[in-house]
Amino acid sequence: MSTGELASHIGVGSVFALWFALVCRARPALRQPHQRGLWLTVLAATIAITLFQPSIVAWLTNAGVDVHTVALIRNLVGVLSAGLVLVSMVDTARARHLRLSVAGALAVTIGTLLILDLLQIGRPGKETASLQGPADPAVAYWLILIVAHLIGDSVAFVVCWAFSLRSSDRDLIWSLRLFAVGSVFAVAFWSGYLWHLYGGTAAMLPYLSLVIGVHGFIRAASLLVPTVTALVRSWTALRVTWCLWPLWRDLVGAVPQVALASPQRTRFREVLLPRSPLALQAHRQTIETYDALLDLQQYVRPGAYEEAHRHARQTGVRDDRLATAALAGALDQARRAKLAGTPPSGSGPLPGVVHGSPETLLGIARMWPSMADALPIHDRPAPARQP
Repeated sequence: MSTGELASHIGVGSVFALWFALVCRARPALRQPHQRGLWLTVLAATIAITLFQPSIVAWLTNAGVDVHTVALIRNLVGVLSAGLVLVSMVDTARARHLRLSVAGALAVTIGTLLILDLLQIGRPGKETASLQGPADPAVAYWLILIVAHLIGDSVAFVVCWAFSLRSSDRDLIWSLRLFAVGSVFAVAFWSGYLWHLYGGTAAMLPYLSLVIGVHGFIRAASLLVPTVTALVRSWTALRVTWCLWPLWRDLVGAVPQVALASPQRTRFREVLLPRSPLALQAHRQTIETYDALLDLQQYVRPGAYEEAHRHARQTGVRDDRLATAALAGALDQARRAKLAGTPPSGSGPLPGVVHGSPETLLGIARMWPSMADALPIHDRPAPARQP
C-alpha cells in the first residue's frame, strides 16, 4: 500500500471518527457551557478536515462545485476553528476584554481572507488548481491563513497541557492532553503545508494528509473521553452485577434482612431488567454481599477455612485462587448451617475479608459454584424432646 493510499484510508477513517464523536457528544456538550466551546471547535475542524479529503473534494467537484470554492470554504472554516480554539482558551481565563479582542481579530482575519479572494490576487490558473491545493497562492493570503492556524494551535497546546497538570478530573486531564497532542500534529501539518506551497513538491501532500488524518483521530478521541469513561464504568458495573449475582443471591437468601430488594428469578433478568441503574445495582449488591458475609461469619466452624483450603488444593484449584476458594467453601458451610438452624459457633472472622474489597468478593463469587457443598455441616440442632 502506497503512502497516498494509506493517507486516504486514514483520512476517511478520521472523518468518520470525528463525525461520530460529534454526534455522540452533541447533546451533553451543548447543554454544558464549559464543553460547548470545545465541541464547536471540533465541529469546525471536522468540516475543514472533511473538505481536505481527496475523495470528498472529488465528489463535490463531480456534483458541480468549483475546486476553488471548496478550498476557500475549507480555509475559512479552518481559520474559524483556530479562532474558536483561542476564544475557548481565553474564555477559560474569564477575561472578557481579551475574549472580545480575540473574537474581533478572528472576524478581521476571515474578512481579510474573503477580500483577498474576491480581489482575485494571484488567482491560480487551471494549471495550478488541485483537489488539495490552495484557494489562492498569494503570499498575504497564505501567510494570514497559516499564521492564524499556527498561533491558535500553539496556544491550544500550551494552555491545554498547563491546565491538564493542574486538574484533578481524570476525564478532563485526558481530554486536554489529547487535544494538546492533536494541536502538535496541526502545527506540524501547517508548517509542512507552508513549505509545500513555497518550496516543497507535490510529493509532500500524501504525508501531510497522513498527518492531518492522525490529527483528526486524536481530536475525536479528545472529544470522546467522557463517553469512553462512561462505557467503561457501565461495563464494570455490568461485570460486577453478573459475576456477583450467584453469591449475592445465596447469601441474602440466608440473611434476607441485609437486602433492600430480593433477587430476581434469573441473572439475565437482573442484568437486562435492573430495578435501578447498573452502577447503583452493582454497588448495592457489593454492600449487601459483604453485610451478609459479616453476619454469616458467626456460623463459621473453627478450622473450616483450613479444611476448605485443603479441599480446594486437592481438587486442583490454582494457587492464586486457593484463598478465595477456601473463603467460598467456609462461607457456604456457614450459610447452610444457618439455614439448617445450627446455632452460631462463635468462631473468629474469616481471613482476608475485613474490608470487603470488590476484588475479594468477586474472587469468592468466581469459586462459589465449585466450592458449594464442599464441607459438611456437623452441628445440627438437637431434636425437640417429646413430652
